[in-house]
This record gives sequence, C-alpha cells and structure tokens, in this order.
Amino acid sequence: MKMVKKILRPFAAEAPLQVILFIGHHKAGSTSLQDFLARNAAALAQQGILYPFTDFEGMAHLAAAAGGQRPRGALPVNVREPHNALAFRMLAARRKWTLPGYHKLLPGLAQMQHAIQQQIRFSRPHTVILAAEVFANFGTYGTALIEELAGGFPGAEFTVVATLRRIDDYLASWHGQRLKFGHRVKALRRGGGEDYFRGIHFDYRRMLEAWLQALPEAQLILRDYADVQAGGGSVADFFAQTGLVLPKGLAPERRENDSLHRAAYEIVLKGNRRLPPEQADRLRQALARQTPRLKLPASSSVELFGAARRARLAERFAPVDAWLGALDGRAGFFAGLDGILAERPVPEAGACGQLLAQLETRPDWCGGDADLQAIAALCAQWAANSAQQAGAG
Repeated sequence: MKMVKKILRPFAAEAPLQVILFIGHHKAGSTSLQDFLARNAAALAQQGILYPFTDFEGMAHLAAAAGGQRPRGALPVNVREPHNALAFRMLAARRKWTLPGYHKLLPGLAQMQHAIQQQIRFSRPHTVILAAEVFANFGTYGTALIEELAGGFPGAEFTVVATLRRIDDYLASWHGQRLKFGHRVKALRRGGGEDYFRGIHFDYRRMLEAWLQALPEAQLILRDYADVQAGGGSVADFFAQTGLVLPKGLAPERRENDSLHRAAYEIVLKGNRRLPPEQADRLRQALARQTPRLKLPASSSVELFGAARRARLAERFAPVDAWLGALDGRAGFFAGLDGILAERPVPEAGACGQLLAQLETRPDWCGGDADLQAIAALCAQWAANSAQQAGAG
C-alpha cells in the first residue's frame, strides 16, 4: 500500500472505478463527513461521485433529494451512516456481533451488497465513497472482512483514508462516546485507558495493518486529526486530500455527534453503573440538555488521566507512533507526541463540582427524579473530597 498526500488524477470513461474507503477512526470527524455526503448524495452523483445507500430509507432520501427536496434537521442514522450499517452487518455475519439498536429495520447483507452494485450499475460513477468508522474494527479479525468488502468492486482502484488522533485526546473522546452509549466503564484516572491497550482504540497498527495486507496496491492517506482541524474540518480535508472536486450549491457541513462534556463524565459513569438503563438514559439526556447552558471550562481543558496514567500511555504508545511514522518514512507520526505527558489545567473533580454547583440552581434539571439527584449527590461528595485531598497535598 502506497502512502500518499493527495490523489489528483483525471477521470476518463474508460478509467477503472475509483473506490475511496474512509475507515475512521472513531471520534475523528466521521459523523460530520457522513452527514455531508448523505445530505448531498444526489448532487454528488450527478458529478460521478456515488455515496451509495444500503436500505429503503436511504433510497427514499435519495429519490426525494433528486426531486429537489432538501431534508430539514438531522438525518436518520440509516441515511447518514449506511456504511456503518453495512459494516455491522458484515461483522454480525462473520463474527456474531450484535447489531446496535439505533440501526433499525436493516435489510440482509446480500440485499445491502446488491443495492450498492445496482446504484453503481445505473449511476455509472467514476468514484464510489464508502465512509464508516466501524470499518476500523475489521482489522481485528485479519484480512477476510476487508477482502470481502473489496471483492464487491472487481477491477477497481482503492484508496484508504484514515484519520487518527493523538492517543490521550482520542481515548478521552472515545471514552466519553462509550459513556454516551450507556457502557459501564472504569474512569480513565482509575485505569480505564489501559483497558484499550490491546485493541484498535489504542493500537493503531492493529487497526491498519490488515488493510495494508489485504489491499497492497491501494493508496493510503493517513491524517493527523490536529491537521484535519487546522485544514477546515473533516469535510474540507477529505476532499482536499482525495482531490475530488465538489460541485457548487451543496448543503453546508453540519456539526454532528457532539461530545459529552468531560465535567459530566463521572456523573454519567456512576449513572450507567448504578441505575437501570432507562433511568441512566434519562440522566444522560438531562445532562446533554443542561451542560451547553452552563458556564463550564472548555471540555478539552479537563484532566482525566493524571500524571502516572499519562506516563503509562506515552510509554505504551511510542512503538505505535513509530510504526505509523515508518509508513511515511518519518521517525514518528504525531507532532508533539510529548504532549501526552502534559496534564490539562482543570482537574476532573473540580470541573464536575462546577457543573453540579450550577445544576443546584436549576432544581428541575432532572425532572425531580430522586435517583438522578442521588447520583448527583454522590458525585458532589466525590468532588468535594477530591478538592480537600488536593488542598491537603
């Protein structure tokens, strides 16, 4: 697999089909990219760029868009993320994964694959884009799933695009995503980050190596998330790196999949562990409504690990960074890797205490649910104890 910065090639009728696979990572702008591609699928198809759908909901959206109707508000998840649905189906078929509940009424895998092929048949695109952060999980199981995916495009030329974040930033964000999903996890300061050491959420080599083996002739575009943000975000960076030309008049990029504020991590963590799922979900929803209205420190300024955990992360991640850098002939991939060791200025307990203090002025924040108030009280005590310990130190 060849490492490249950009793909700039003329397209001709006789040229091989170009297939661009955006494989994640999670929490690296994938949802905004998927939303943009889905929202503008009809206009892109007219320019020979196909973002194929995999179910009836997506087909209905495409038909409406072709007729001039633009969707208002958020897109349904099956429309926005058809290739995550495809990836989950593939994982479920081979590895007994359970389909997530938010992808509802999906067709079978063979129907999804057939739908993509028929869209290629009738649209006759020069480029097909599949975008799914769930593809990042394929490498865990060797090359079989990747070969199955690529086998649906005989004779095509492939480009694999992956956006990666420095590991401390990534784990802080991914851990918050798991909390949003209701997962029962350990706090990062208590070793929750070390639970990821053996998987694709820490070992980016494990995420990528099978793709290099399965598609040795493909072009590889690896992006540092910090550079993506500096370059205007996931949509602008994706099209700049791939060299695809956007038509005019497209719907603008939307911010999607807002992260949980880090001041709320401990509250959600305790809720997920101690409450029935329905109540835990109400707690998460209440905090999602309230935190944007509060005066809190920037989420990125909240320290979740502590010095000792950061040192452990840096030590374990150094070989991963060196391997990534070697793909591009460099000593390492991430600029400023020593930043992993730098603690953020706001202690997690202090940020949590600020959040809870402001919620006390909004007695209706949880709808009077005594169990949610009890979780808040537990967290308030934790924050107070942590502040006392810090003062004594």
